[in-house]
Parts: sequence; structure tokens; C-alpha cells
Amino acid sequence: EVVEECAARGAEAIAVKTDVTQGDQMRALAEQAAAFGNGRIDIWINNAGVGAVGSFEGTPLEAHEQVLQTDLLGYLRGAHVAWPYFKAQHRGTLINTLSLGSWVAQPYAVAYSASKYGLRGLTEALRGELTDYPDIHVCDIYPAVMDTPGFRDGGNFTGHELTPPPPVYDPHKVAQAMVACALQPRDNTTVGSAATVARVAHFLLPGFARLSGWLTRLGLERSQRAATSTGNLYTPASGERRVEGGWRQTRRTPYGMVAIGAALLVGGVVVARKYSARHK
Repeated sequence: EVVEECAARGAEAIAVKTDVTQGDQMRALAEQAAAFGNGRIDIWINNAGVGAVGSFEGTPLEAHEQVLQTDLLGYLRGAHVAWPYFKAQHRGTLINTLSLGSWVAQPYAVAYSASKYGLRGLTEALRGELTDYPDIHVCDIYPAVMDTPGFRDGGNFTGHELTPPPPVYDPHKVAQAMVACALQPRDNTTVGSAATVARVAHFLLPGFARLSGWLTRLGLERSQRAATSTGNLYTPASGERRVEGGWRQTRRTPYGMVAIGAALLVGGVVVARKYSARHK
């Protein structure tokens, strides 16, 4: 469908079915992409992602491993197969979709957090090898919570329904950030002001991870019961294929939520400092 839409808009495109957890399939993807591009790969976007939500011990080890295989090693494989083309051309742009979770750990999504934190290290290490290649760029995009089917399709081991915490942003903003990086590469791009607020809170507020875990657990306990599901960890999701997840409200609330978040941040810092002072 995407190829047909590209054609309707006057572009040429191909679709290559690929499992990012399989190195041979990733190499085949790069080869077909280069053949389609007359021997070149100019831009490579790592964007595949899955999740497994649940307590650390309540989530099967295999589910943790699959998240890392996709969200961390899948990106490494993508960079590895594109890198030789970039080096041969002395030019190229690698765009990695990271997450707010790359700066703020996500309790009850341990493997997801491990993969997103790991991607920051992957990026920094790759950039360190590019001192002789000024026209090869590695761009990281850090979205806040996006309105995608991810919460519907991901692995769920909580026993409760999953809904994204507000504010939830238009996923097209991430696509626009990718296009902007392709046209004019920049190291870091944050999408959604809530991501900036949360990152600052994580930096300033001692014990932020415990607070986040408490709020996450409270939200899960108040949601409807739901059956355990591996979601799209091992097979494609069965739900309708679409860009939006349908989580956004009809009214626009992000700025209000950001303001509330900022107020909570300030209040949390004050409380945390008083608590710290009492226990020295």
C-alpha cells in the first residue's frame, strides 16, 4: 500500500519484507536497496520497535530477549549493513528513532529501557569513528508518547489494559523530523515538549525512577483487566494496520499537560530536597 501511495505521488519505491532480528535478511535488504538506488544508499532509517510491558520477573525471559533483538540489535544490524555503503561514498545519513525512554527509564518495560539506553551508546560510538568522514551523519530522534498502535500491539504481561499516558502526539511529527534530518542532518531532535519536561525532571528529581514506577503501577491497577498477550513480539500484529492508534482526544490538551508536568516537576524537586535534607 505504501509503494502504491508513493507511485501515486510521483515517486518510485520498492517494499522488501524484512525481519530486523535476522542478519541475513538485513543484508539482503541493504543489497536490494542499493540495487534500487544505482549502487548507493544515501539515507538509512532504523525505526522498527516492539515492547513488552510487565513486571521484570513476570515478563518471560524470551520476551525481554526479543525486545532487545528488535529495538537494540536490530538497529545495530541496520547500521552495520548500511555503513559500508556510507564509507565507500564518503557520505550518508543514519537516522535512529530512539525515545523519551532513552533518557528516562520506563519501569515495567525493563528490556525496552535497556535497548533505548543502549542506542545512545551505539550512536555515540559510531560518531566517534567518523572523524575522517565529515559527510556521514548519525541523527537521533527522541519522540515523546506518540499516537500509534504500539500500546495495542505490544506484548502485555500486566494483566491489565494498556493505554498511553498523556499527552499523546501526532506520529506524523516524527516522520517530519526524519525528513528534516534527511535534508539537513542534526545530531539530536526531540519531538513533543513533554519529552523535554520529563528529561529535565529525570535530571533534577532524585528518585524519579521510583516515582515513575509508582505512578505506572497505580495506572495499571486502575485499568481494566486484560488477558496476557505476546502481541507482535514474534508475529505481525493482528489488528488493523494504520499510522494512528486512535488514542488522542478530540480536544487539544498537550500544552496544558506540559504545564501540569512542569508544576509537578517543580513541586517534586522541592519535596525531594526537603526529604534529602531530613535524612542526611
